[in-house]
Amino acid sequence: MATCSRPLFVSDSAASASPSRASFRRLRTVAVVSIWEPLPHPPLRAAACRFARTKQCSRRSTECLASGPSVSRLTRPIRRMLSRYSSLMVTLHGNLSRCYKAMSALRPDGVSRHFMSAGGFERVVLGVVLVMSISGASYTAPSSSALTEENLLFLEAWRAVDRAYYDKSFNGQSWFRYRENALRNEPMNTREETYAAIKKMLSTLDDPFTRFLEPEKLKSLRSGTQGALTGVGLSIGYPMAINGSPSGVAVMTATPGGPAEKAGILPGDTILAIDNRSTEDMDIYDAAERLQGPEGSSVDLSIRSGTNTRHVVLKRQTVNLNPVRSRMCEIPGSKDSSKIGYIKLTTFNQNAAESVKEAIKTLRDNNVKSFVLDLRNNSGGLFPEGIQIAKIWMDKGVIVYICDSQGVRDIYEADGADTIAASEPLVVLVNKGTASASEILAGALKDNKRAVVYGEPTYGKGKIQSVFGLSDGSGLAVTVARYETPAHTDIDKVGVIPDRPLPASFPTDEDAFCSCLRDSTAACNLNAAQLFAKS
Repeated sequence: MATCSRPLFVSDSAASASPSRASFRRLRTVAVVSIWEPLPHPPLRAAACRFARTKQCSRRSTECLASGPSVSRLTRPIRRMLSRYSSLMVTLHGNLSRCYKAMSALRPDGVSRHFMSAGGFERVVLGVVLVMSISGASYTAPSSSALTEENLLFLEAWRAVDRAYYDKSFNGQSWFRYRENALRNEPMNTREETYAAIKKMLSTLDDPFTRFLEPEKLKSLRSGTQGALTGVGLSIGYPMAINGSPSGVAVMTATPGGPAEKAGILPGDTILAIDNRSTEDMDIYDAAERLQGPEGSSVDLSIRSGTNTRHVVLKRQTVNLNPVRSRMCEIPGSKDSSKIGYIKLTTFNQNAAESVKEAIKTLRDNNVKSFVLDLRNNSGGLFPEGIQIAKIWMDKGVIVYICDSQGVRDIYEADGADTIAASEPLVVLVNKGTASASEILAGALKDNKRAVVYGEPTYGKGKIQSVFGLSDGSGLAVTVARYETPAHTDIDKVGVIPDRPLPASFPTDEDAFCSCLRDSTAACNLNAAQLFAKS
């Protein structure tokens, strides 16, 4: 088990929190990273040169040559050195001869074999000088105009990854050399070619979570984390997170009152096509973008529900994303747990923590004494919201360790300042669709013995991304760190392991949940009296 238990050091900026290509055909989230905007850069051409020089840039570095001294200026000192070659060689010859004689006197046992003759030394020095002269004369530095607007956009993307990517080996390659080769060899004459070059560059990292976002995709991502967007009211992921289906896009949740829910689209349904374009090999972010659009416009979906397939035409509208649904379950005959507060958290947008607080207060007004927090099919969202929700349930303890290539970078802890429900019995429900910020929250509550976790192993996304906006409105989602639970468990590709399994066919909606608790003969029944027991 890998841990990041090396000494803590202070970071200048806090990491933010959010699957993959065909090899990871499982859950992939629509809005699972926090928005972090770097400060405006200084003029890129000068900044890039300064930055490159700190990285030991070569003489052929494009932007360094563009802003540095010309090679013709460098050849003048070399010519002066050559003009003084004779006097230089006399001095070198004399010094070397004296040294040779002195060493021979001290070591008469053949030390001369280890020394080069004076004439040979002169030839080597002359050869070096001549090579320098020829090299300088044959290479002409490009002018500053050689750095086009497309080149600068590529350099901007390269620099964002260079300073933020969590793996400083960059998947075992020379990141600086890749930049130099790309500037020489990759076509960047149009914006489309530049985007293609950036995507090709990111693909060399072999990290499915570090990706390029065209302007519309970046805009869509931001709107999804801000609590409202114009679309059909669906949270989507890969089907394997729900039923192991080999292709398509799965419905994780349908927003109450949204166009999709009104049309009868349910969690577990599969979207086979969007506007007659198959989703079989469609990137999840591309699918999310296609579902959104101008308010009042229509989108045609091909939906598979079980074995049935149907076409549905939905009209897009502004959907307020309330991430929390709650209700009280009253269990007859159960003295200690007669009233259970059920809270379903569907995503971590900027309203999530306040919505959870409101749900807890409302349930307490109904004399609720214990809680169930349902994180099933919650694919993540804003990292800070996950931290805040953990603090609601914990009065003290580590929430998560943030690690990079050097070890622990940050520690997030609960100090009691934001706690409102640290003592009531708590159960957390998870499944394969529980990912990213949801796993941070579940891991914190489990490792601190604050809650009993029911379900199946979670998705296993143990990395954190930040979003960097580029100058043309596009952006990058870059993996900036990995995290470990309070017990120093690296859950990447493993997930949070629950304390207990759930009964077969356990329901995902609040009404059916309450029915399973009440009906002791049902296959999905959980014993309410033993539900919160920690042993």
